[in-house]
Amino acid sequence: MSHRTIRRSRTRLRSAAVALAAVVATATLAACGGEDASADSDATTVFKLGDPGNSGVLAYAKKTGVLEKKLAEADATIEWGGSYASFTATIDAVRAGDVNVLEGAISPAIGYLSTSDDLKIFTVAPRPTDPKAPVGDGLVVPKDSDVTSIDELVGKKVAVNKGGRGEYLLDLALDDAGIAHDAVEKVYLNPVQAAGAFSSGKVDAWWAIVRGYPTAVAQGAKTIVTSNEVGDNDLTIFAARTEVVKENPEALKVFLDTVTELTEESTKEPEKFQNVFTDSGPTAVEGAALERDIEVQRYSTPFAPVTDADIATIQDVADYFFENGLISRPVEATSAAVKLGS
Repeated sequence: MSHRTIRRSRTRLRSAAVALAAVVATATLAACGGEDASADSDATTVFKLGDPGNSGVLAYAKKTGVLEKKLAEADATIEWGGSYASFTATIDAVRAGDVNVLEGAISPAIGYLSTSDDLKIFTVAPRPTDPKAPVGDGLVVPKDSDVTSIDELVGKKVAVNKGGRGEYLLDLALDDAGIAHDAVEKVYLNPVQAAGAFSSGKVDAWWAIVRGYPTAVAQGAKTIVTSNEVGDNDLTIFAARTEVVKENPEALKVFLDTVTELTEESTKEPEKFQNVFTDSGPTAVEGAALERDIEVQRYSTPFAPVTDADIATIQDVADYFFENGLISRPVEATSAAVKLGS
């Protein structure tokens, strides 16, 4: 029986228990939220988000002010902050209090939640399954590398973001190939550092995520395996600091509804969600990269409130992290996520 089959079997066996615990946790949180909201009814909730850059739903929302307008009706507002390369890179800003709502994936969130319980996943979106959608992540080697399969990386250096999506996907790929996780030398770097190490030849391979993968491929890197081929169980998420969830869950619902509406709009008119602020300069995208970004937006999937099935998925990823030593203590999905309702 494969590692993946064992994980799926375990998830099915515990789904009922997870669902029941989720109901209890949701009821408790709702009660707490009601009490806090009543106590601070005159306060305005401030959503602190990282700068969304020049493309995507949040960039469009920032330019048009649509989120601020909708959130004002729920006694909330937004502060746009600094720029961060990934979810993992944003975590320091979360700890410092500069960011309290952020987008990412289950995998990097689990790393944070294994050391702190002050973050709640409040909405998820499945990764695109349409075969025409561009591939999001992949294990790449330099264009002049002799490596053609993952087993040829045994004993070689592979760059990944520690305890995040890159390391999660690499381990899944090693599982599928029947290779021990420590048979390759993992070099822990953030996406920006990894791009530099890869281009300079300091590592033999890189599990590239976010914009790193398409950029590497455009520069001639060869793909060994992609996230579509390794049983990726991750979900795209938004998470918020616990105090935000308790203080104003209604504002989070408004945030979710607005982002969902914009995502649905972006699948129909993806072009207007590119080069939102400028079509020239270092943040602008053009040519083949722009065409790819348009297709990524076209096949993006809307966010939805967390369900019992999502909590089971979060638990599956969390269990994988703990069982494979990616985190030092287990994470309970019923504490890591909150069900806001439809």
